[in-house]
Amino acid sequence: MTAIESDVYYDPYDFEIDADPYPVWKRLRDERPVYYNDRYDFYALSRFEDVERALVDWRTYSSAKGTVLELIKSGMEMPGSIIFEDPPHHDLHRGLLSRVFTPRKMNAIEPKVREFCARCLDPLVGAGGFDFIRDLGAEMPMRTIGMLLGIPEQDQEAIREKIDDGLRLDEGTMPDPETHFDRGQASVFADYIAWRADHPSDDLMTELLRAEYEDTDGTRRRLTHEEVLNYVNLIAAAGNETTTRLIGWAGKVLAEHPDQRRELVEDRSLVTNAIEELLRYEPPSPVQARYVTKDVEHHGQVVPEGSAVLLLNGSGNRDERKFPDPDRFDIHRTIDHHLAFGYGIHFCLGAALARLEGRVALDEVLQRFPTWEVDWDNAVQARTSTVRGWEGLPVVTS
Repeated sequence: MTAIESDVYYDPYDFEIDADPYPVWKRLRDERPVYYNDRYDFYALSRFEDVERALVDWRTYSSAKGTVLELIKSGMEMPGSIIFEDPPHHDLHRGLLSRVFTPRKMNAIEPKVREFCARCLDPLVGAGGFDFIRDLGAEMPMRTIGMLLGIPEQDQEAIREKIDDGLRLDEGTMPDPETHFDRGQASVFADYIAWRADHPSDDLMTELLRAEYEDTDGTRRRLTHEEVLNYVNLIAAAGNETTTRLIGWAGKVLAEHPDQRRELVEDRSLVTNAIEELLRYEPPSPVQARYVTKDVEHHGQVVPEGSAVLLLNGSGNRDERKFPDPDRFDIHRTIDHHLAFGYGIHFCLGAALARLEGRVALDEVLQRFPTWEVDWDNAVQARTSTVRGWEGLPVVTS
């Protein structure tokens, strides 16, 4: 190990690193493709090929102890969530949701998503500016998920705020998961589920309450209310947070690339590929954690059984071994696949919805605001251990 190899440091909770992790991640890829952090006792993989291989190999890189570092290190159990399960339970439970989140069904709600965007953006035309997060990114995904779940509009904002609070880091160190996750939406949907059980409707909550499946022991059963609660919590958190961050990155990155923004204004058919490039360039969920079930070797170094390992999919998306000139944002880039939504059996179920919302949001913004500049004095970056993006991104429009 050379001196330059030994001094690279990566800490997922460090706010200064999180502000721009790409220089550190590049050093990891080049100097320490298998990195060990002794402060928090975790390993990290940063190259595209290594991250992709680990995401696919669920037997070695298990999700059953959590997909967030602090959860794995705490030993807390989080039963009933498909992102914290391995097969066979994962496959059974994912199958229930996969029937709902198909690209065809998600595309069918596009008119409603456009309506939500118009409600957010129309009052802001001529105002001289708006906030990509407060005025759009925090609103439209909340309305969309609320509609899908059957949550009354008057209750949606309070629920989103509780979810946000549960994810926020107060300081740049590993949080205590017992108190950190308890701040979130743990039981916020319980009353809705109990009420919906007696008052079924045409929404996802009712579908989950009625869904039947064959368990691993061959028993035909329905989900318990607690299991439905876990599903709803996951859908609400993931559906609100990741798309909110994607919309914020669209505002930030396109402000920095006005020539490409102008191309999008002039040719809206480019928006779909622009969203894919945004997902590659600034993935809203750039770090995934796994528990290693057996000794595994990468680049001549063994990651021991029982270790926690971070799969830096955000780093993989900037790996020059996979993407030419990866630090260049290019809406015309040809991308066979990126890792923004993960890969393998845990590929994000909501990917079709996130892509739809991102595409529609950007299209509707460009239709009303062809140019904007970020008000950097008032922009605020969000600090969480699960997603990366902006808490506030005000812009000035002409």
